Amino acid sequence: MRKKRKWNITPYLFIAPQLILFTIFFLIPAVVGIFAAFSKWNIYIDSAPIFNGLENFRQILTDSATSYYTMFRNGMSNTVHFVLISVPFCILVPLFMAVILSFKPWGHKFFQALFYLPNIFSISTVVLVWYYVYNRNEGFINNFLTGLLGKVVDINWLSEQPFAWTAIVIITVWWCLGGNLVIYLAAINGISKDVMEAADIDGAGPFKRFMKITLPGIMPQISYTLILTTIGQFNLYGQSLMLTAGGPNNSTYTMMMYIRELAFGSSSVAGIAASMALMVGAVMIVVSLVLNKLTAQKD
Repeated sequence: MRKKRKWNITPYLFIAPQLILFTIFFLIPAVVGIFAAFSKWNIYIDSAPIFNGLENFRQILTDSATSYYTMFRNGMSNTVHFVLISVPFCILVPLFMAVILSFKPWGHKFFQALFYLPNIFSISTVVLVWYYVYNRNEGFINNFLTGLLGKVVDINWLSEQPFAWTAIVIITVWWCLGGNLVIYLAAINGISKDVMEAADIDGAGPFKRFMKITLPGIMPQISYTLILTTIGQFNLYGQSLMLTAGGPNNSTYTMMMYIRELAFGSSSVAGIAASMALMVGAVMIVVSLVLNKLTAQKD
């Protein structure tokens, strides 16, 4: 006769803190947010969301007479524009740097740490540093170009296009460079040296070795970083808010900025904001699935 297994509470005590935090700060807000997407809700007046079905989505997607329609179209257009520009740089630049550092040139450890350093800073710190680089009157770039060219250079980097988007993309690439770099470098160093030496003996040059051995060998890591980076770029907020305040002419006003403004502004329409957030989340899920499919390796 088999002995009855004694129930042990110890493992559950270890996971309890994480489970409690997950429930309070993720699960409950997610459920409330999904319900709010189908509700009318002013967080300053209404004690609870008032269910109104698909009315929020109708206003956002089809009612051109409302400001929500314009906000969603402009915010999504700006966000997708940023994603399409920034993601390739956030993947290719750290990949290029990782390949160089994998050859272990002089000072490679120092440069690896230097490139990773921005990744540990908050976005507010990063933007504050770069603000003094781009500042029109006292910024480093205008002063440097003035000294270099011998005439006054007065470029408004943060209030004119295409300079505003260029500034935001450069900051973002600099900020996310270190995390992807470390992942790619670890993946490259994990490739068998015997395979690389065999390819070298067979006469394969550096480019061919990279295309035929290195790139396929690190494709899972590229797929992983591509999906996470894309999701992160859809959540663009701090750079646009602190650098350009959404300007010029709302050309850098992103979905996250509109959602925050609608939910917590002076005339709160949290239901509309939740509907927009739900649609952005759905877009991110679809894009992630497509990217995963495109980058999946065949057995």
